[in-house]
Amino acid sequence: MTRLAEIDPATLPDGLRSAFETADPRGKMMMTPTAHAPELMGALHHFADVLGDKGVIPARLVELLRLRIAFHNQCRSCMAMRYQSGIDDGITEGDVCSLETPEDAPNLSEADKAALAYADVSATNHFAINEETFARLRQHFSEPEIIELGLHIAYFVGFGRLVAAWDMVEELPEGYEDKSRLATPWDGGNFAVPNS
Repeated sequence: MTRLAEIDPATLPDGLRSAFETADPRGKMMMTPTAHAPELMGALHHFADVLGDKGVIPARLVELLRLRIAFHNQCRSCMAMRYQSGIDDGITEGDVCSLETPEDAPNLSEADKAALAYADVSATNHFAINEETFARLRQHFSEPEIIELGLHIAYFVGFGRLVAAWDMVEELPEGYEDKSRLATPWDGGNFAVPNS
């Protein structure tokens, strides 16, 4: 059960109340933070929207980064979702399965691998980021693209850890609710309906 309090739909603004009341149980759970703090969560969602709209990093790579970081964060809600923008840009479950050992994956480009290595070290030991990390990134990305990668990574690390702490696991596919085992986004297609 999520650690956030249940929503009283009567306290929500009209548009949000209508969306909340018509959402399925998983949708209601995912809307809980926004319903409790609509202006603040709206600003956070706006940041993510601007990053997606103004950025040039392919949505497929952004989705790979998001899912790899979700694994490190053990954010089960994050791992259970597939964002429509990534699907529209061609991400496949084969790509997601490559996240188990990205350096060995034949279907990931060298640019994908460099970005995922940056995400890995950012999510697990950011003090280990060094000149070699950036030299590898510069082989594939411009300075503005490296900044964009960093912003995506920072957003996914921070927000994913927050959502994991909120324990938002209700209505997740079987396997993601079981906290006695390490969850992964690549374990056999046990995932939720795509989100945008």
